[in-house]
Amino acid sequence: MSKNIAQRHLTNQPRIGITMRFSEKGDFYLRREYSEAIEACGGIPLHLPLIPKKQFVVNALSELDGILLPGSDSDLDPLYYGQEPHPKLGGIHPLRDETDLLLIAAADQLMMPILGICYGMQALNVARGGTLVQDIESCLPSSLDHQQGEPRERRSHDVFLEADSLLRNLCGVNQVSVNSHHHQSISAPGQNLKIVARSTDNIIEAVEDIQENRFVLGIQWHPELDWQNDEASQKIFGSFVKAATYFKEFIKT
Repeated sequence: MSKNIAQRHLTNQPRIGITMRFSEKGDFYLRREYSEAIEACGGIPLHLPLIPKKQFVVNALSELDGILLPGSDSDLDPLYYGQEPHPKLGGIHPLRDETDLLLIAAADQLMMPILGICYGMQALNVARGGTLVQDIESCLPSSLDHQQGEPRERRSHDVFLEADSLLRNLCGVNQVSVNSHHHQSISAPGQNLKIVARSTDNIIEAVEDIQENRFVLGIQWHPELDWQNDEASQKIFGSFVKAATYFKEFIKT
């Protein structure tokens, strides 16, 4: 491969922004698996600090081709969806909430691809005007245990995928086994989001955008934890990077 061809190949790789998370010690951090999965699928992962300023978000997105919203150990502030805090509500990190919501709004204006994982799916839903179940165990007592603990990559329950959905087409099957690390879930879907997967206890496990030619996918489980050994997880990340490549080449101005 000539030097020019190699440089052109690298240039064509989409740049994927991944929002970082905030620890109790005041550190920004991000689990390594998100970036590794994006890089393996041909994207360039770039970590975004939690700076909830509109101009920062606009400037950051001008250099990016897709946004990945990862999971989080804390919960979204229920004030964003018009509810008061439930007794089982977890910790709240305003920097994380505000930055992610600003990014989603700006990415929607640009029609930029979005992949939301666990908390990221919940933030996507709230940004679109949807609501959440603040604590599955106490609010939906007949539900499964959706906090499996260790080992984190273990697949602990099944998820059923809706026909004629992006996720169903990607996975090639109507049922997949997934890991589970959440105590909240989507209650009412937000604008332009349709439910495309549920667990056996009827918990919403995935949503996607109904708009034509728009890649927006939210999944409640963690495909990054075992992506190297799971074909469905590889297809999820691969399709996201492919959508970001298309955005970079044909939509971004």
